[in-house]
Amino acid sequence: MRAIEIRKKYLDFFKNHGHKIIPSSPLIPENDPSVLFTTAGMQPLVPYLLGEPHPEGKRLTDYQKCVRTNDIDEVGDNRHLTYFEMLGNWSLGDYFKEESISMSFDFLTKELNIPVEKIYVTVFKGDSDCPRDELAAACWKKAGILDGHIYYYGKDDNWWIAGETGPCGPDTEMFYDTGKLKCSENCQPSCDCGKYVEIWNNVFMEYFKSETGYSKLKQQNVDTGMGLERITFLLQGKETPFDTELFKGVMDKLFELQKNDIIESRRIVAEHLRSSMMIIADGGRPTNLDRGYVLRKLIRRMIRHMNKLGIELNELSTLIDINVDNLKELYPELEKNKEKIKQVMIEEKDKFVKTLNNGEREFEKEVKKLKEQVKDTLDGKIVFRLYDTYGFPPEVTKDLATENGMKISMEEFDKLFKEHQEKSRAGSDKKFKGGLASTGEIETKYHTATHLLNAALKQVLGSHVHQRGSNITEERLRFDFSHDSKMTDEEKQKVEELVNKWIADKIPVEHFEMKKEEAIAQGAEAMFIEKYGDIVSVYKIGDISLELCGGPHVKNTEELGHFKIKKEEASSSGVRRIKAILE
Repeated sequence: MRAIEIRKKYLDFFKNHGHKIIPSSPLIPENDPSVLFTTAGMQPLVPYLLGEPHPEGKRLTDYQKCVRTNDIDEVGDNRHLTYFEMLGNWSLGDYFKEESISMSFDFLTKELNIPVEKIYVTVFKGDSDCPRDELAAACWKKAGILDGHIYYYGKDDNWWIAGETGPCGPDTEMFYDTGKLKCSENCQPSCDCGKYVEIWNNVFMEYFKSETGYSKLKQQNVDTGMGLERITFLLQGKETPFDTELFKGVMDKLFELQKNDIIESRRIVAEHLRSSMMIIADGGRPTNLDRGYVLRKLIRRMIRHMNKLGIELNELSTLIDINVDNLKELYPELEKNKEKIKQVMIEEKDKFVKTLNNGEREFEKEVKKLKEQVKDTLDGKIVFRLYDTYGFPPEVTKDLATENGMKISMEEFDKLFKEHQEKSRAGSDKKFKGGLASTGEIETKYHTATHLLNAALKQVLGSHVHQRGSNITEERLRFDFSHDSKMTDEEKQKVEELVNKWIADKIPVEHFEMKKEEAIAQGAEAMFIEKYGDIVSVYKIGDISLELCGGPHVKNTEELGHFKIKKEEASSSGVRRIKAILE
């Protein structure tokens, strides 16, 4: 069964069970400072999990494009991916454990035809915060799970929360028995030997974790996630996602083009190519900060491994064509943005080639110094500096050192590289701190202020201004918008004055739900119009602003205080960035 058939079966199944199909949100999240990319299907739905009514109702289903980069250095093995698709269904205060588990069992056994003896499940074993989930276990038995196929685990395995705080709850996970032999007598679903592979996770979201502890949400929710790549390779009887049609075209071409046969490098090139293309199609651009830096790292790591395989870098255009052709049925946005994807990736490839040349010159300087000192070993700190500062791959440094009759201290490099990874992961975790529900009073004010800022920029700079991204924290708002030149002091002052005038005018902030076509006809603006369903949430601020938005917002502009622009700068080509505060 192909991936696209599995996706269709999933969406149709839940549609037939009263769920509305909603579109995937873009990979670049709107107004969410907690993550660099959309990392889970529930991420765009947090306001609704907390009780805000969703325009499409209480039962939802979708496929969600996701990027997670914490394990970027693990890509190349048989399972890690940075980009993946998550199939999901939600109950927003509607059904709970019994109906959720019953539907999951039916989908696995009747739609995907998985034999019941291949399915194992885990449930929460309970602790001082939440009791043992005997109800979930009873629901599985009633559905038809075999005796001995239910396991109880603690919070590390069967509790889900997006970050350190936010909506959370016990979960039940479903595992597929691959048929491999047990690694030991104690082999069970928690083992990572490969016999049991997790395929689905149903979270029973009924708690909210704050800095001080747990409290009950005002509604019980169900949030589920099934990885499309994973279920596809398992149902096809393949060893890895790279053996499925999702990657086969590019993997075959890489095998044809390579001079050096390195399976890990082929996987890295294929995986990072797909991830980069998906990010660019959703508006991402390589930069030295945040998500732009992640995209840059993905492209450059891909280029390094093309070099390692001995593949000419001008073949990049061919690889993009193959991927677009292979994935356009699943992701039409790739074909629509093919030329933009090529332009961005080829420009970044050319920049990286220059970087490699600069690194080689720096390497030659270091070797000259060492020879003058009659030394034959390149210090690990130097190897790391070449990697960290110039993006110069350590394997290239090693090859060049050998050519120059020198050794390198890889032990010291490995130590520094490990420290670098830990810092990167800590930085990524910090981005996630606060979970996906940082929608307190001050964030709500900043959220509304972005609408006023957008409207003021249009008045002062022109109708060509459109939002290109935003980021909100408790301390400030950051707003990216389309504009080609640096704003003058006079323009910034005019924008400030307009926003503050509208705040002083005490304008009500009104909320409506309407058909998307009606909202567009009324002139409502949205950053990604295609991500919205047929019924949309629209916020109106007098005759100043009309935008499609998920909220949250203040009731009246007078709640915002005083608006002040702190900085205006370039974000990327044709895009400017404003950082502002409310005093």
